[in-house]
Amino acid sequence: MERAEYDKLDEAEDRMWWFAAMHRNLLMLADQRKVRTADLPLLDAGCGTGGFLALLTRTYRDKALFGLEFDHYACVLAAAKSSRPVCAGSVNDLPFSDCSLAAIFSADVLCHRRVDECRALRQFYRCLAEGGWLILNLPAYDWMISRHDAAVHNVRRYTATRVCNLLRSFGFRPLYVSYWNSVLFPLMVITRKVFRRGRGAGSDVKYHPPLVDVLCRGATGLETALLRRGIRLPFGGSVVTIAVKGNASHD
Repeated sequence: MERAEYDKLDEAEDRMWWFAAMHRNLLMLADQRKVRTADLPLLDAGCGTGGFLALLTRTYRDKALFGLEFDHYACVLAAAKSSRPVCAGSVNDLPFSDCSLAAIFSADVLCHRRVDECRALRQFYRCLAEGGWLILNLPAYDWMISRHDAAVHNVRRYTATRVCNLLRSFGFRPLYVSYWNSVLFPLMVITRKVFRRGRGAGSDVKYHPPLVDVLCRGATGLETALLRRGIRLPFGGSVVTIAVKGNASHD
């Protein structure tokens, strides 16, 4: 991303409702599979400016935890925010040994223009221990590509079916896949595909007025409650999934 987008991310990710919801969903899936009981380190692959890595640090205080980020400027911000080691590198070529990680979190990374999704998934599989978890968030639907995606350098979006097929093709076993940001999805379609068409550049990453933020948090909080019960939402702005390497039983 451009420097300006990293600055926006750094400012908004600890306050904006969307990041709060995404982080909550990723942690919920990890907690349900008892990731905290694993002995090996955890990785936030593509950690950006470190908001989620900082949350992982607070959640898993006693665990070895690393961040990886392609952009050097973002690496510095992430390391300062999380107080954890952050290395500059690409998910296309992870600087970790085979079978050395218990879990890999990766939020909106496979969709990036600098990422070869096939190489990245091979790297995730290589670095995870047998029975290790891959926990992903990805933007949904190619037809939703917009000015926002151009600003953050996204070149692909996903369906739940495509995510499942991709994971299986590289040896992962999907345990749970669902859309989220469903309640607000119609508004997302309108704002990105109708009203903002041709209206300049820049992403949608920003802090909203308090009332809007509260309403959005309420809607996404309800969705998280449904996801926690194992309900799969049929559509939404993002896809969230947890998969396991190999045939280990984590159901």
